[in-house]
Amino acid sequence: MSSAGYGLNPQHVTRKEVDIMDTNINSTTLSLVKGDITQQDTEAIVNAANSRLAGGGGVDGAIHRAGGPGIMEECRKIGGCPTGSAVITTGGNLKARYVIHAVGPVYRDGKGKEKKLLESTYRNSLEIAIEKGIKSISFPSISTGAYGYPIKEASKIALCTIIDFIKANKELDIIRFVLFSESDLKVYEESLGKVKGEG
Repeated sequence: MSSAGYGLNPQHVTRKEVDIMDTNINSTTLSLVKGDITQQDTEAIVNAANSRLAGGGGVDGAIHRAGGPGIMEECRKIGGCPTGSAVITTGGNLKARYVIHAVGPVYRDGKGKEKKLLESTYRNSLEIAIEKGIKSISFPSISTGAYGYPIKEASKIALCTIIDFIKANKELDIIRFVLFSESDLKVYEESLGKVKGEG
């Protein structure tokens, strides 16, 4: 499939001194940005959660610290979430109205179910967003921190899954990837270029 088939129109814009790469796919804007996911003003942000929904380090810990104890109280009531799935809570003290807690796979050798589980994690998060009528959502790079998924491979899986989803579902206005570092942002930008080139 060609990039024209996606309706892709990549452009770099600078907002508040943060470099953002925007790509239009049908009626959805897919953005790549370096930043703090806890500060995003999308209707929902996605938390890279563990299966116990017990909080932790990295993105998970940052979201719970910024969102306050109400998010954890809701997580305790839910009880847990299988790998590859997602659940939703309110956003507590965050700018985002909702937090979608998505449980990505721990990377072992890439020969098992890691790819399918990572695809499922992103897809289930998007399906929950649509069910709730959410129009804008921010993602971190799921499973590439403590869970050890190589970011080059994970970014391509994430972007392919999301682009395929957008092509079939036009309900979302904005999907934003919020990357922790300049190097992570660069990997995602390169992966997006490759995904488009392989069409």
